[in-house]
Amino acid sequence: MRMSQLVQFTKQDGVATVTIDNPPMNVLSTRVAQAIKDVFLQIKEDPEVIAVILTGNGDRAFMAGADIKEFPSWIQLGKEEVRKIAKANHEVLNLIEEIQQPTIAMLNGFTFGGGCELALACDIRIAEEHAKLGLPEVNLGLFPGAGGTQRLPKLVGPAKAKEIMFLGEAISANESLSIGLVNKVVPKGEGMTAAKSMAQKIAGQSLQALSRIKKAVNEGADQSLESALELELNLFVDIFSTDDVREGVQAFIEKRPAQFTHK
Repeated sequence: MRMSQLVQFTKQDGVATVTIDNPPMNVLSTRVAQAIKDVFLQIKEDPEVIAVILTGNGDRAFMAGADIKEFPSWIQLGKEEVRKIAKANHEVLNLIEEIQQPTIAMLNGFTFGGGCELALACDIRIAEEHAKLGLPEVNLGLFPGAGGTQRLPKLVGPAKAKEIMFLGEAISANESLSIGLVNKVVPKGEGMTAAKSMAQKIAGQSLQALSRIKKAVNEGADQSLESALELELNLFVDIFSTDDVREGVQAFIEKRPAQFTHK
């Protein structure tokens, strides 16, 4: 196990598990954000990691939002200083969104504010049934400033995203599932089993293919259909120069499991 004071990082069979450990509610302080960034920079360069699980320690919260105790000091700062802080948070979430490995957020409790935005930066979200999700910033006279106004509408549509942010109310795991905010809901205490099962299946695939799927979907979503199809075409042509496609095709022909080297 690799650990910082605020984030735990373990790795097994191609799956990295990152656990936020900032009791009691795993809030996103400046130090937590930096610790998450440091771990994901390690993962980005680790050839052994094919899939990533991100969760919070305990069963009360994935992450219950930002550290509100830091906000009074922000109010005293000038606009450029506030911009630097907010940009640093964007950099952490953008890193998670853009990392080549598929990411799974396992939501094991309150997932509010910055915690919800952190989950939105992941590719897949699995929620335990007691989890509550929301972007309650409006209740503080604020609004989501770490990507929530952009990532949430892409998942649930602009109208529903506005409703969630305008009201600032928590929604249940099952409602989150019904609107496409989470991929799966499981009983309390079974989230990590479900996340590991999915991550292990993903880790058995070729990272060459997985990373191109992720790139095509993420970048294509912001392009015209014509441009997105061109992106897909280029990635499809490119993958035929990899070792993994040769192994995958040959294994299929020989009726045996593929042994991908991720090259």
